[in-house]
Amino acid sequence: MRRPDEVAAMLRLSALGWGTKRIALEFGCSRNTVKRYVAAQGWSGYRRPRRAGKLAGLETWVAERFRQHRGNADVVRQDLEREHGLTVSLRTIERAVAPLRQALRAEAQATVRFETPPGRQLQIDFGERRVPVGGEAVRVYLFVATLGYSRRCYVQAFRHARQSAWFDGLEGAFAHFGGLPQEVLLDNARALVDHHDAETREVRFNGRLRAFAHYWGVKPRACAPYRARTKGKDERGVGYVKGNAIAGHSFESWAALEAHLAWWMREIADVREHGTTGEPPIERFQRAEAGALRPLDGRPPFRQVRDLIRRVQADCCVEVDTNAYSVPWRLIGEAVRVVVAGGRVSIQHGGCEVAGHPETAGRRQRLVEPAHFAGVMPARPAVHPADPPPERALPPAELLRPLQEYERLVGGGW
Repeated sequence: MRRPDEVAAMLRLSALGWGTKRIALEFGCSRNTVKRYVAAQGWSGYRRPRRAGKLAGLETWVAERFRQHRGNADVVRQDLEREHGLTVSLRTIERAVAPLRQALRAEAQATVRFETPPGRQLQIDFGERRVPVGGEAVRVYLFVATLGYSRRCYVQAFRHARQSAWFDGLEGAFAHFGGLPQEVLLDNARALVDHHDAETREVRFNGRLRAFAHYWGVKPRACAPYRARTKGKDERGVGYVKGNAIAGHSFESWAALEAHLAWWMREIADVREHGTTGEPPIERFQRAEAGALRPLDGRPPFRQVRDLIRRVQADCCVEVDTNAYSVPWRLIGEAVRVVVAGGRVSIQHGGCEVAGHPETAGRRQRLVEPAHFAGVMPARPAVHPADPPPERALPPAELLRPLQEYERLVGGGW
């Protein structure tokens, strides 16, 4: 490959009558090179022959599979080998999808801001942080609820993030705001959502969550899987709580932590100027959102009154929150009504209470009343205090050693 100025010099010499062999000697190149440039009467770049790639004709298929597998090129390579019998290297697939990767990344990050009217939506989430409490680093789970319109937030600390914590946090938020929103936007936590298909957006909520939502008259909504930013108001709220309310603080006790969070919500979070709305959340809440929330009507907490239907199992028990409570054995196989209220479990059948137990706070406990098994378990023989205890048979004499042997072993008398 010669430079354009060299080719121009070759053409001038050719016009002066120089032969191709003489010009080739002058420029130190082959005679054929000079002939090619003279025939073309100008410079031309080297053209590499274009060959069809291994993925020719499969560009659309590769793009569809790349999106389907969320940017995983290796899974696309596996599908290509299995469905089309074509074996290529991972690098070949990566080169083919390189233009698509940036587009997929931009699509995943693109977010349309969605503003909700007053009283419409409450967004909830949990954040986790280790906090020094009583001189020990304790794992604290922070429940954060944010009203969609005013951005007023509620924070409550828990020692776990089980379903009961979600419910207690929601009821604490309802009481803090003094009313109920129309809907609650939540994450796809296992404690709340049994199934959420990312493609069809089919959602199956947990049975107890549906009962909780029906009790309070709110509509649960799950954000898109892998798209936590769809509840971005609360996502930013969780980070704000971690970085402002908790960061750098230590507490003498759990009660001190709860008192600090109550003070922080009242004195810091409610009165700050919000970056998006440009006004304090408490002012925006009092002006427009407080009146849009539905009243609580003095209803007790959901977990204080629970009305359940259970079927008596073969072990004469019904199960509530993994704990077993016994009922009379004659009701095995029957459906009974279980009312949990005020720390007591009442089991009813035919409109009458057939068993009652104190509610246990543990897990996988068994609360059994022996009278419920009367008639199916053999009665144990009564033992009277006056009766002498049965005599225990002594071992044969040849198995007993004299104490002198033990004294010799220990080097002295007992």
